[in-house]
Amino acid sequence: MAGKRNIKVITDSGCDLPAGMEERYGIDVMHFEVMLDDVLYRERIDVTPQEFYALMNNSSSIPTTNQITVPRFEAKFAECKAQGESEVLVVLINSRGSQTYANAVMAKKNLEEKGALDGMKIHIVDSRTYSVGYGHPLIESVKKIDAGQSAQRVLAYLDDWFSSAEVYILPINLRHMKKSGRITAAAAFLGELMGLKPVISLIDGVSEVQKKVRGEKAVIDEAAKFIKTRIVPETPWLALCGDNDEFYGAMVRRLSKEIGAPPAMESFVGCAVGTNTGPKMGAFVIKGANRGKATYS
Repeated sequence: MAGKRNIKVITDSGCDLPAGMEERYGIDVMHFEVMLDDVLYRERIDVTPQEFYALMNNSSSIPTTNQITVPRFEAKFAECKAQGESEVLVVLINSRGSQTYANAVMAKKNLEEKGALDGMKIHIVDSRTYSVGYGHPLIESVKKIDAGQSAQRVLAYLDDWFSSAEVYILPINLRHMKKSGRITAAAAFLGELMGLKPVISLIDGVSEVQKKVRGEKAVIDEAAKFIKTRIVPETPWLALCGDNDEFYGAMVRRLSKEIGAPPAMESFVGCAVGTNTGPKMGAFVIKGANRGKATYS
């Protein structure tokens, strides 16, 4: 990035951007804190996704995630003001699964009431999704900003994406999902003893079992066929890998063939998202039919 951008871009570490992307595109990533076995880890700072998979696989505990607090957002926005920023875009993890969006909105309100923003504009967007579901459109937003597009044009793009994003999860095992309880469709799934594997959709924070299939190869085939019926043709799709390279590779190859194009972004599930999904999974994000206006403040 050459020179100072006219709109500062901030997100949280649940976006699961591939390593180095935040530096390449000049994005300020606020880290989540994750606790496992009484040890606190700062996502993307203290531990890599692969290191965290090993920690989870060797622990009988389920990790927990601390939301980004109001004081942290207040400090970040005050820092932006001190740096001379005039406009700030903040894109955050789904508000149904985290208080983080609400905390950012409260921080903005607090500073406005104190007169501390002094004309600095802050746009706070609820992504309504997880992981690369907002990591990828964030990168595209930066490209638009750097090409001279206004905040309103970028917000319209994000509105369309987040009103259309659909996540499909293929878990190899459901231990973490069941224990965390945050993905309710997984917690309620009862077919494991019969060798069934679910395809779980996650749309606007609501999870649902879309398919129940016997065997790993069959679930990949069925998932690919189903996702092809959901994706808007010729739109980008994204892939998320956990601690399962062989399964993930087979998934990506199969869906690439079904859709006729490779993923626009691939990344590893990070600590915050992996806390609830566990490491033994893969996921796809697509652009489906538009469901209505996104939320931002």
